[in-house]
Amino acid sequence: MNIWKDTYPLIVSCARGLVPQASKELTRMGYKIETATETMISVRGTMRDMMTLNLKLRTAHRVLAPLLRSECRDLYEFYDDVVSIEWENYLEPDGYFTVNTAVHNDNIRDTRMPSLKAKDAIADRMRIKCGGRPDSGRETFGASVFIYWQDEELMVYLDTTGEPLSKRGYRKLPWKAPMQETLAAGCILASEWDSNSPFVAPMCGSGTPAIEAALLALNRAPGSFKSHFGFMALKGYRLTIPGEVAGTSVRQRFGASPEQIWKDMVATARSQERRQGLPPIIATDIDGEALETARMNAIAAGVSEYITFGQCDFAATKLPPPPGVIFLNPEYGERMGEGQDLEPLYARIGDFFKQKCTGYTGCVLTGNMEMSRKIGLRSSRRVPFFNGPIECRMVVFDLYEGSQKGEGEE
Repeated sequence: MNIWKDTYPLIVSCARGLVPQASKELTRMGYKIETATETMISVRGTMRDMMTLNLKLRTAHRVLAPLLRSECRDLYEFYDDVVSIEWENYLEPDGYFTVNTAVHNDNIRDTRMPSLKAKDAIADRMRIKCGGRPDSGRETFGASVFIYWQDEELMVYLDTTGEPLSKRGYRKLPWKAPMQETLAAGCILASEWDSNSPFVAPMCGSGTPAIEAALLALNRAPGSFKSHFGFMALKGYRLTIPGEVAGTSVRQRFGASPEQIWKDMVATARSQERRQGLPPIIATDIDGEALETARMNAIAAGVSEYITFGQCDFAATKLPPPPGVIFLNPEYGERMGEGQDLEPLYARIGDFFKQKCTGYTGCVLTGNMEMSRKIGLRSSRRVPFFNGPIECRMVVFDLYEGSQKGEGEE
């Protein structure tokens, strides 16, 4: 496979619960989904598609290009499989690479060993073919390899992303139990917010939902924050020397080097950002330190001027005229609060929705379904997500006049 020239499978990996939202993103972008699992989606594309997905996807973690699939029983077969890949076509002998693995094989007691064996196999192959070998380690500034080994199924990928897409780069200051950026984006997309009406995030914490809403409203590509992707360290990305096979083939087909194509793609994305007519985006928190953290993160993301921040109890948040979306991520009782102690909080959320939020869509992400029933409203949808290891639901309420039913009804 020539990653700069050919059409090949592109595997989009996601956190659990985000495949439905990532699938919708891909479909809207014009891609045909070939297969999907709980954590991966397969489409086909070229170099430009690989770059586009890394630049624009909001709910994905990585974009992978498969190199090998085989049956593999032990570390001896594992080494032979990895060393058989033509690494000299993908890696620079004086470069740097990292290996990440997901290993679920009962024969492997120490799950660190496949990563070490893979590094040895890649280094040995490069030494034989090129007379030198790239360095390897845990840093993310070089090329990246991802290996999935489930029972006897082995998959080896080029990780074109490197550091996960969920790490946008703007969240300089975390807060208590912060939401991952991709989860926040997934919740916003699942809320069916139109990017033109108000988006309100009481209990904003470190500000991630409000920031992701602003990025969506601006049509700002989330990958534009990242200075490095794994594909930038692959052989041929910066080639300008006439006669080089990878560089020549790309220039013959596209008229530019991969590096120039990426720079043009980023510049085009920035030129397509929305500049005027943005909707009100409001973030409030009762904790002044949390609010300052959110404000600083919004500055890092370049969206602080589009978000109105306010320090107050969530129920005192001033709302623009409806319609719009209100998103809350209260304590679950798993990491921050404790079980029944949260019942008054969830009851107050219900009161807030009933008394002040008519005409809005109310969304509550929670890992405590028992507490969600204390809101006392009938939900229209319950969208499954995972916040790290915690299975959650985003409970959606259509807050029209007379929508309140009896407590605990669904």
